[in-house]
Amino acid sequence: MSIATLTPSQLRTAADLQEKIVKLESELAAIFGSESKAALKPAKPAKRKLSASHLAKIRAAQKLRWSKVKQAKAKTAPVVKKKGGMSVAGRAKVAAAQKARWAKIKGAKAKTAPKAAVKAAVKAVVVVKSVKKGGMSAAAKANQSAKMKAYWAAKKAVKN
Repeated sequence: MSIATLTPSQLRTAADLQEKIVKLESELAAIFGSESKAALKPAKPAKRKLSASHLAKIRAAQKLRWSKVKQAKAKTAPVVKKKGGMSVAGRAKVAAAQKARWAKIKGAKAKTAPKAAVKAAVKAVVVVKSVKKGGMSAAAKANQSAKMKAYWAAKKAVKN
């Protein structure tokens, strides 16, 4: 029931009962002292406390669990792979084979072509490499420039 639904006589009765309760509590306080209110309230249950032996057992079990976890991590530590997958012996074989190839190439060049011919061939290669692929000749550049000048002149004439 809410207060809004009570009749005025019920409200007066409730107020009288409340006054009686307050009066009786004050009488109890006078008899027992100031502890009467505390005596009326139920006492809170005491906090549970673990015994020292039980606490020691829990700690030992937890240490054991963590030691197992740490041991498992130590066993599964990632193996560090060395960089470069070629052994020293393999590298030596490759180097020896490459030296043999270059010696063969240099020997073939020395036997077939004189040094002057080799130098001329190298210069020709350098000249060919220095020319840009897809570059325009001077005549093509002049032609394109003339066309663009005519284009912009026509645009300017239409605008005015």
